[in-house]
Amino acid sequence: MTLLDTTTPTTTGGTISLAEPRDFITLLKPRVMSLVVLTAVAGLVVSPGALHPTLAVISILAIAVGAGAAGALNMWYDADIDAVMTRTAKRPVPMGRVSPEAALSFGLILSILSVMLLGLASNWFAAAFLAFTIFFYAVIYTMGLKRSTPQNIVIGGAAGAFPPMIGWAAVTGDASVNSFILFLIIFLWTPPHFWALALFKLRDYGDAGVPMLPNVAGERSTKLQIFAYSVVLAPVAVLPWILGFAGVAYGAVATVLGLNFVRHAWAVLNMADGDERMIPAKKLFGFSILYLFGLFAMLIVDAAVAPLLGLGA
Repeated sequence: MTLLDTTTPTTTGGTISLAEPRDFITLLKPRVMSLVVLTAVAGLVVSPGALHPTLAVISILAIAVGAGAAGALNMWYDADIDAVMTRTAKRPVPMGRVSPEAALSFGLILSILSVMLLGLASNWFAAAFLAFTIFFYAVIYTMGLKRSTPQNIVIGGAAGAFPPMIGWAAVTGDASVNSFILFLIIFLWTPPHFWALALFKLRDYGDAGVPMLPNVAGERSTKLQIFAYSVVLAPVAVLPWILGFAGVAYGAVATVLGLNFVRHAWAVLNMADGDERMIPAKKLFGFSILYLFGLFAMLIVDAAVAPLLGLGA
């Protein structure tokens, strides 16, 4: 078999193909990719300066492909634990539709292509930043942190927080305090988002041997930390308006969303230990996705539309 072989032997000695195009799309983690695209676009449009529209589209495409490449490498390495967890058992590699070798090759090829494309379309600082992000997610988080520490999501969450900084760097060729604020919003959002999931998927992570915080520190400690991160996140998310690189419309939306995030976290904190339904945790997890999409969508609207109406920062 070659590295890109996705076939399996038959009883007659021939082979049949198991992989379909949708399996390789699944390897890219399209839901995660959509969030990466949104946050990268936000970083690009709120940055000072401008990039030719065609080059901007190519740059965002490169960042999206890089995110997909990291997802494919993650699914290659995590196939053993993905097979154990109900949430991930039907992914292409544990199901046998895509071979581990094919997933690895797919991820590596896309990684190289995405970095080269971003370097040619924008600048090599942004490309190097993208390369580091892929490495951080695939190697430092997936291969190192995920199976070794309950702080895996806290530290590893940096990988998911880099895209707006990469979008910013695609325009400016550097990083700044303002772009770091966008990073910080996602970085602080990641623990309550994933720990809410871990609370109602406690058994899954336990069966897979992944030391998520609820499995190691218990439900009470997890709920306290979810609330603490949420209380810090809410005001940090308003900083783009306070610092002047987003307008009052963004500030108002960020404030309302932040108060609701804290409200959901408070409900989780007061949830009875051992509650098998975990309804507050499920609600927080669902709202957290809407929260982040709402924030960064509003940044884009504020930067691209509001100035035309005389409402910009």
